[in-house]
Amino acid sequence: MIVVFGSLNVDLLIPVDRLPNHGETVIGPSYSFAAGGKGANQALAAARAGAQVRMVGRVGTDDLSAIALNDLNLQDVDLSLVAKDEKPTGLAAICIEKRGENIIVVAAGANSNARADQVPDHLLTPETMVLLQMEVPLEENWTLVRRAKARGARVMLNVAPAAPVPTDIVRMLDWLIVNETEAMIVADSLGRHRDNPRAAASAVAEAAQTTVIVTLGGEGASGFSGDKIYDVNALLITPVDTVGAGDAFVGAFAAAIDSGGDLTRGLAYGSVAGALACLTPGAQPSLPLKAAIDKRLKDLPPIKVH
Repeated sequence: MIVVFGSLNVDLLIPVDRLPNHGETVIGPSYSFAAGGKGANQALAAARAGAQVRMVGRVGTDDLSAIALNDLNLQDVDLSLVAKDEKPTGLAAICIEKRGENIIVVAAGANSNARADQVPDHLLTPETMVLLQMEVPLEENWTLVRRAKARGARVMLNVAPAAPVPTDIVRMLDWLIVNETEAMIVADSLGRHRDNPRAAASAVAEAAQTTVIVTLGGEGASGFSGDKIYDVNALLITPVDTVGAGDAFVGAFAAAIDSGGDLTRGLAYGSVAGALACLTPGAQPSLPLKAAIDKRLKDLPPIKVH
């Protein structure tokens, strides 16, 4: 089982011809709402990839909360540990240009009151994977990591959005997932500065003795575990919208590992899911089902292990 402790948002999506420059106003023809938040996105991605998932976090008592929880409900994600808060449901304003690139501003709202003690001790067992991101108070994340490891649970952290991670926390993780920017920041926070993301991820894996995955956009991803390096390509696609691609990767990777898959299987699942998520606008609407991932695994070149 996967327990996701993280954010639940509603995304306000605005298509634009191009992203605005500093101080510039750009007009979009329309807007739409969709469920989002890195915690909720990864919970849904894992559930759609076949995992049993419980979501832990907070939403407001406003009308937006129903939007935030709708897709999770439809996918049978357990929401019994999602609390209602006096603060409004988190909101992300996302501008998306024609090539699929985006800029995002997030108002944390109820997510800023998420607490580690919302996760009961009886869920923190060796059969549980705890999955965290960085859109809730970081000290609550670290508190939960320490509790989870003390009770034998497995822990996966996606350092998104980017921020330093305490050295003792990195060393407790079973899996650390970062993008190119996040890899450099975590390496710097450990005193292991490197000149490129792959070298940074390798340095973190060596320093912390944990498995580190760095996603590389259209170049795929690399995993560093022990003395081995795993390189996976990305599917060849024409992206419509990259919103949610990283969350699709993390959720599908977690689902594959939780089901007993090895690192190679996890990387393959994550890479295919991340690519498929770029074919549909929005975060949660784009997250692929297990059948769709399985169908495209054959199109992925063999993972190189060296």
